[in-house]
Parts: sequence; structure tokens; C-alpha cells
Amino acid sequence: MLIVDDDVRNVFALTSVLEAQRHAGGVRRERQGRRHHVEEEPDVALVLMDIMMPEMDGYETTKAIRKLAKFKKLPIIALTAKAMKGDREKSIAAGASDYITKPVNNRPAPVLMRVWLYA
Repeated sequence: MLIVDDDVRNVFALTSVLEAQRHAGGVRRERQGRRHHVEEEPDVALVLMDIMMPEMDGYETTKAIRKLAKFKKLPIIALTAKAMKGDREKSIAAGASDYITKPVNNRPAPVLMRVWLYA
């Protein structure tokens, strides 16, 4: 699992949720949205992608990842704290598999991740 988020507090919160679900052993963290992080981690089974990042936002990063044939089916779940109308649709249009708003609570997020991991 790869968490792409520029805010260390969000990474900590997401990692805590994942630890509670026994996923943390395979969690990798990245602070910038660049597709090369995924290319360097070919065994990543799922990406949690923050939308609002300074260098390359989650939409751009997701589009770049989807251009790579080996990552066409990689589950990418978009995350955003400043949810606005149309964000889910925009995330899906960029190539995200699904969408979750922050803060990520303990129930829906792990269930959604399991759905995409075992789909």
C-alpha cells in the first residue's frame, strides 16, 4: 500500500487506521505526487492519493500513473480534505478507482480498501 500525502499528520492518521486493520507492515509513504514513486514500488497493491499537493496534485499524478500499462488496474483511492461538489466525479475522471473524504474514519475507509484490494 502506498500513501501519497504531503501532510505528515494525514500520513500518521492513515497509518494508524491501517495499523488497526493490520495493513501497516506493507505501507509506504510519499510526500509528493510524482508517478516515479509508484514505478519504484512495483508490488504496490493499492494507492491512497491525496488530491491537494503542492508540486503535482493527485489528479495529475493519477493520470500519469494510469498512462503506464502495468498500473492500469492498480486501485487508486483519491483523498481530499476540502471536499467540494464534483470532486468525486473529477477524481474518477482522472483515473481514481474510488474517493474518500478526510478525515478518514475507522469504518468506511478500511472496508473500501479491502473491497479494492480483493476485487
